[in-house]
Amino acid sequence: MTRALVLYAHPCGESFAAALHGAVVETLTARGWEVDDCDLYAEGFDPVLSAGERRGYHDLATNTAPVASYVERLRGAQALVLCYPVWNFGYPAILKGFFDRVFLPGVSFRLVDGHVRPNLTNIRKVAAVTTYGGTRVRAFVAGDPPRRLTKRTLRYVTQARKMRYLALYDMNRADDAARGAFVRRVTREMQEF
Repeated sequence: MTRALVLYAHPCGESFAAALHGAVVETLTARGWEVDDCDLYAEGFDPVLSAGERRGYHDLATNTAPVASYVERLRGAQALVLCYPVWNFGYPAILKGFFDRVFLPGVSFRLVDGHVRPNLTNIRKVAAVTTYGGTRVRAFVAGDPPRRLTKRTLRYVTQARKMRYLALYDMNRADDAARGAFVRRVTREMQEF
């Protein structure tokens, strides 16, 4: 049985992001996957890296202590699915804080002679399900940081064999038909993931 960690980052239950999150969880569960549904807002995840955590960042014996339960969940997953909106050309702060606090040395990467080496090789599949307020061209001009971070950085630290980046651009002007089509696309992709 495949175990997926779904990281969801949106504070509003009535949002389109919540509908996408629901489609992801329902589809993976229907496939018989074990889904660890991590709603960062509902769980009250603290995204702020403290001074003490930063000072102990490279101490492999103690750096995971403040976020040990999240590290355990990450290490127990074979798939990672991110569900979030793009805000200000980036991840929501709570999701960025998850990466800052949980993707630690000894967890997501190892330092070998000063070089970063992947360390989350238990994760074989990575997907992102997201929305952008602006057009794809606008995101491209801005460098599309969330796409690049997901498809490059996450792919590198996991060495994922399967990668999906599912984005609905121009959400600010998307009508019911466009949103419905995107939910159907996400469902299809998760059925094949």
